[in-house]
Amino acid sequence: MLGEYEELDAVAIAALIATGETTATEVLETAIALAQERNGTINAIVTPMYEAAREVAAAHPTGPLGGVPFLIKDLAYVAGTRCSFGSRLWQDYVPDHDADIVKRYRAAGLVLFGKTNTPEVGLAATTEPVFLGPCRNPWDLSRSTGGSSGGAAAAVAARILPVAHATDGGGSIRIPASCCGLVGLKPTRARTPLGPDVGEGWGSMATAHVVSRSVRDSAALLDATHGPAQGDPYHAPPFEGSYLSAHQSEPGRLRVAIDLRPINGGPVSAECRDGIESAARLLASLGHHVEEVDMDYDRESLGMAAGALVMANVRNNILRRAEALGVTPSPDNTEALTLRFVEMGAGITGETYARAINQIHATTRWMEGFFTKWDLVMSPTLLSPPPPLGFMDTSSDDGDTYAAHFNTFWGFTNLYNATGHPAISLPLHWTDEGLPVGIQFAAPFGNELRLLQLARQLEVAAPWADRRPPLIT
Repeated sequence: MLGEYEELDAVAIAALIATGETTATEVLETAIALAQERNGTINAIVTPMYEAAREVAAAHPTGPLGGVPFLIKDLAYVAGTRCSFGSRLWQDYVPDHDADIVKRYRAAGLVLFGKTNTPEVGLAATTEPVFLGPCRNPWDLSRSTGGSSGGAAAAVAARILPVAHATDGGGSIRIPASCCGLVGLKPTRARTPLGPDVGEGWGSMATAHVVSRSVRDSAALLDATHGPAQGDPYHAPPFEGSYLSAHQSEPGRLRVAIDLRPINGGPVSAECRDGIESAARLLASLGHHVEEVDMDYDRESLGMAAGALVMANVRNNILRRAEALGVTPSPDNTEALTLRFVEMGAGITGETYARAINQIHATTRWMEGFFTKWDLVMSPTLLSPPPPLGFMDTSSDDGDTYAAHFNTFWGFTNLYNATGHPAISLPLHWTDEGLPVGIQFAAPFGNELRLLQLARQLEVAAPWADRRPPLIT
């Protein structure tokens, strides 16, 4: 099973288990063996759950993905398992219940066998937390996996498993997907549940889904998790039918706008421009209309609004946890980047927060107007290929250097967190050094299906499944 397993996606594995050609236990033991072989190098899995997983696998789990091994990012609650949020403040925290999305993963038959590395409170675009240690990119062990779902992406890229849970509040699914050569879909706002402990993450900008090697796994996992849970404050437009079935249909001729102006005004590297040019040629060859446009939304105001929501929410979360522990946030228990956000959050008044929400809503309406003329927006996912570890040092007191480095890496993903539109990163380009470069596509509100249909078309036209990182070649 070992060699075959590494080539299969979750849908294929589930089919083999369902037909009796293999068992959930055999598949799980393969995943655990790969984890034990490779995780010491990449530090993707930070809390193994192997014995609990063995009990589940032995019980022959049923469901559309029955018996498929799965990992949960260390920001989501799994009953009886530590949830550290990548932080020393939560190093001993063990929830007594599952998050709603974890319940849905279990109901789909997935076998949870560990939790994955994440930066402190999911804040950074790289996964190098002080508490858990840095996660290393399987394509180049000296490079960042991106963040905040870096552990999930590293584990999938290293073929420990085919798909893993991830979350995204400013790009945290798409950033590591780009860095690790994977498919990373951020669903429409509130397409998947965040409860019962969170109503809306980062002022409605955060959502949850997966990183995967195949497009159909992303579709299958969306089938398993979409729709509101009890008590959710709002939900995405309902979707009837199956993403897995429907995504196999052709998308039709699409009008694709190219956006090369990041929200922060940072420089787009030559490698990422090369990726866009290559993707544009591919799209044109498939019959789509592709054209560079100037998206004239107010980038500065939107950036300030999104930042205000993040700072206020980070401050609230850190102070509440520190109060519960009877401590004060300090360098002894909190990273320098997080402390800067806590400090800046003190200046976010109620009026500032309300204005930020209004600015985000105004940009959402502008974006919906833009989508009356264009079917999709294409951009680089990031401004550069994955940078070296340490490039974005979350422990450094030098905030200016951190910001300067960050602004040469990130700049295209956050727009769609703010507006709530679905967006996907696809592994369509590699640098001369063999580093992956993701290309991002965004669609009208509620239209994940269009993204999945185009992604499937591109996956067939320019396959990436056979690419393997040096770690496992």
